[in-house]
Amino acid sequence: MVALTPPALAVLLLTAGLLAVNAAQAEPDCLHFNQANNLYWGDLHVHTRYSLDASTQDTRTTPAQAYGFARGAPLAIQPWIDGVAQRRLQLQRPLDFAAVTDHAELLGEVALCTDPDSYAHGSLYCRTFRNFPRAAFFIFNTTAAGGGRLGLCGENGERCREAAREPWSDIRAAAEAANDDTENCSFTSFVAYEWTGASESLANLHRNVIFRTADVPSVPHSFVDGDGTVDSLFRALERDCLQADGDCDALVIPHNSNLSDGAMFPAPGTSAMGQEQAQRRRRFETLMEVYQHKGASECFFQSGVTEDELCAFEQLPYGTFSGKFVGWLSKPVKPDAGFARAVLRDGLAYAGQLSVNPYELGFIGSTDTHLGAPGAVSETGYAGHGGAGAPASGEQTGGLVDDLEFNPGGLAAIWAPQNRRDDLFAALRRREVYASSGPRITLRLFAGENIGAELCEATDFAEQGYREGVPMGAVLAAGERVRIAVAAAADPGTEQSPGVDLQRLQIVKGWIDEDGTPRERLFDIAGNPDNGADVDLASCRPHGEGFSQLCSVWQDPDFSAGTAAYYYARAVENPRCRWSQQVCVANGVDCARPSTIADGLEACCSAEHRPLIQERAISSPVWHYPEAATSKHQATTRNPTGPTTQ
Repeated sequence: MVALTPPALAVLLLTAGLLAVNAAQAEPDCLHFNQANNLYWGDLHVHTRYSLDASTQDTRTTPAQAYGFARGAPLAIQPWIDGVAQRRLQLQRPLDFAAVTDHAELLGEVALCTDPDSYAHGSLYCRTFRNFPRAAFFIFNTTAAGGGRLGLCGENGERCREAAREPWSDIRAAAEAANDDTENCSFTSFVAYEWTGASESLANLHRNVIFRTADVPSVPHSFVDGDGTVDSLFRALERDCLQADGDCDALVIPHNSNLSDGAMFPAPGTSAMGQEQAQRRRRFETLMEVYQHKGASECFFQSGVTEDELCAFEQLPYGTFSGKFVGWLSKPVKPDAGFARAVLRDGLAYAGQLSVNPYELGFIGSTDTHLGAPGAVSETGYAGHGGAGAPASGEQTGGLVDDLEFNPGGLAAIWAPQNRRDDLFAALRRREVYASSGPRITLRLFAGENIGAELCEATDFAEQGYREGVPMGAVLAAGERVRIAVAAAADPGTEQSPGVDLQRLQIVKGWIDEDGTPRERLFDIAGNPDNGADVDLASCRPHGEGFSQLCSVWQDPDFSAGTAAYYYARAVENPRCRWSQQVCVANGVDCARPSTIADGLEACCSAEHRPLIQERAISSPVWHYPEAATSKHQATTRNPTGPTTQ
């Protein structure tokens, strides 16, 4: 790694939120309060035994155990033999926050089929669930995806809705027990669930609902309780949360838009979204999950067509999840299928049509683990997350522990003054967050025409950034020239698993030309994409150096005050061996010698296998709108001691 000069070290420490600043204007609750914001790592997409697709693969993790794992406790996972788990996991670095997000759909059905005293325990459905779990996975999920209830649920599904109360109560209690409300503020947990919607063509509409407080609805609103649209979820949250007595508040985070075939974020001209619906989306959906176990949703890649080769990162080979299981339902991956860059550009178009941008979205990553293992994102020792509803089989066969196209998932990074629910939730809402594909890369961004060209040399990087500009996730003032300061630091890793150097730092710009043509452009602003760093595939040993930290102040060379645009930063690591290649190497696979390819390891030598990856982190965007539109969009005010949102 490159050596750090004292000024650069100060920038790095401040970027990581480790330097104390004057907090006299605030009322801190935590010992590590920092008005210029600390960096917190977490996972907001976690399934336990209460989710059907986790339960049918013999996941036995409770919500309390999932939170314990996030805080550093060991976790026993399948396969189970005579009641004894054959594998154990433990995080080398605990998380700062997490949310258990079990599926609202089928929550009661799973509870009925696992309770020996329930009236439905002996039903054909429940016998299938216990004796043929893989069949139950498809039967139950297909019914729910169509908006229906199983026959055991009674009239209007009331029996299953009532049965959901007990697991929902346990989920809530586990979140309360895990939340550290002492002055140590060591861990934050959120009450949450997943709304698992599907379009008429079974394209993915899934969302995670995150509550700010413990004051939540008595049962989660599921897809089968509504009219089949995401707007029905927003209306239910307005009715049962925002307008209810108490202190309920919620955010909704869509995920796997890469599997939505464009249905998750309808493009202008393809839907009847009006201003009222757009406002509801804007109120609840301030974020999208772009990295997770079932692929990346940042940008589309097609060989020979896409200029940004880094978009090839963890792209699934099918465009809808149903296509994985049923060949005739398979759809190819398309550039307009829900990838973040296209969605952000569609948002700019909506802003011009409706005077509101329903897709002003920040970015996070998470795992979507179905083992109840939040934050288990290491490529080394990956145990599989079971997101396809099937248990990991590599331990028994000596093969790969997960389907080749899946990956360990990502993490959510939050900049907040302290590790409290209110503070983290406020940062999620204002989008001062970013997505990592797994590594704990530190990434900070400030934008505004007054950002100093020498900011990277300053010892008060964050203070100056807040004073002279706005942070990631904010809207720039109309007509303000776009100058962006970005600082990134490589994940140092741990003694058992050292981190990987950074290769480069980039800015992604998206806009719409006057003739309506969507455009994007990529700028390398620091580092070196041709640094020669590579990996020996036979041993997974890396060679070549990168950068321990990168910082740059960049100005848009093609800025136009009359053009709406978004900008975000991407920090990219040197190459490393993907989890699958690590398994192949550990098992001595040599594709030139067929005798070394044991059963279960054939995929190591398939054309689809990607042996190398370049992990990355991407900031939430900042937006610039023409003067006529700016007043209609959320703006973040400048504050020398930290961000406030109006």
